[in-house]
Amino acid sequence: MVAIMTGMRTDSPTTRQPVRQLLAASVGNAVEWYDWYAYTFLATYIADQVFPESADDSLVPLLSTFAVFAVGFFMRPVGGLLMGAVADRRGRRAALTVTILLMGGSSLLVGLTPTYAAAGVLAPVVLVVARLLQGLSVGGEFAASTTFLVESAGPGRRGLFSSFQYVSTTAGQLVASGIATVLVDTLSEDRMNGWGWRVPFVLGAVLSLVGFWIRQGAQETRSAEQRRAPRPGLFEALRRHPRESLLIGGITAGGTLAYYTWTSYLPTYAELNTGLDKSDALLAGTLSLAFFGLLQPLGGMLSDRFGRRPLLLFFGVGFALLTVPLLHSLRDSFAVLLLVQCAGMILLTGFTSISAAVNAEIFPPRVRAAGIGFPYSLTVALFGGTAPYVGTLFKDLGHSGLFPWYVAVVCLLSSLVYLRLPETAHKELER
Repeated sequence: MVAIMTGMRTDSPTTRQPVRQLLAASVGNAVEWYDWYAYTFLATYIADQVFPESADDSLVPLLSTFAVFAVGFFMRPVGGLLMGAVADRRGRRAALTVTILLMGGSSLLVGLTPTYAAAGVLAPVVLVVARLLQGLSVGGEFAASTTFLVESAGPGRRGLFSSFQYVSTTAGQLVASGIATVLVDTLSEDRMNGWGWRVPFVLGAVLSLVGFWIRQGAQETRSAEQRRAPRPGLFEALRRHPRESLLIGGITAGGTLAYYTWTSYLPTYAELNTGLDKSDALLAGTLSLAFFGLLQPLGGMLSDRFGRRPLLLFFGVGFALLTVPLLHSLRDSFAVLLLVQCAGMILLTGFTSISAAVNAEIFPPRVRAAGIGFPYSLTVALFGGTAPYVGTLFKDLGHSGLFPWYVAVVCLLSSLVYLRLPETAHKELER
């Protein structure tokens, strides 16, 4: 009766359709990250229209700083906690539905944001609200989709299913980059400033509806026993599982710092420190991202066979030993940058391809989504989100050579956590 009233399918894990489950998580996740990265790629156009330098209102530069640099990452831990709680209380599918609708709504809001010339200070306020919703959605998406992916996997396939977290993230990033590039190359500067920058966000809202439709056909992964159990409190995971929460932070710190350094900041780092042409740096970044996406399922399958810990140590020790020589080897050369990026992507796959599985295997099902969502998103905000700023700060202080050491040390510290991590690849997932 409960299942009929909620519209929830109650099929056992063995009867689920794995392709449909993968598609439901992956398509939605790709749309989420498409919207997130579209803002990043088009931030300069948005700033010109919403935060003009000629604005007289003193709130405008403050809101500009807040919106561009802080809001999204600030809200991600909140989203991880709140949407994780929805996933643990109402079901994984319910949380996935909420996150994609939030992202679609916030994307449309960005696309319809008035210019400062038309609405004054209301324009940056609207954009800040949209970024708040985007951050909330992205933080919640990881908590819900991580849990959903791993719980959807059959025996011996959790690593493989886990890898699609970053396959879809990378796909969303590449599509956003491609659409932004096509618009910039085909439209005049006046058209880009007038309406061109809005197109990807309106498209993102439409894609969110497609993802919503696909997710409506997904099957709930919580067991019948979990659905009958009393609903967990908002902070129950932190209160009852403090060690596991800290463990998520230790596992994630090195991985998220390396990820944002290699996938987002490295082209800028090469420009700042070697004088490499911006277009060459961006092309190298795009090619290495495509290579990175293709590697993820291989990493997941290897972890299912040989265990999670060997891959995590491959990543952590590899970055601890090779970050400094790799970054110091950069020259004013497209080929060198591409090789450095691809080498890092191979190492990074040891973390990204299985992080969803590792996280899900740490917490019991009752608080799994919220238990993952908050500490993971908080660690990403502290280490991953700050990577470009720390690197730029070292450059401004005249010590750019210290940034590779910073990355190496954090990865070494995470490696110490991996050494003591129990092997969970071949154990049955608690449901």
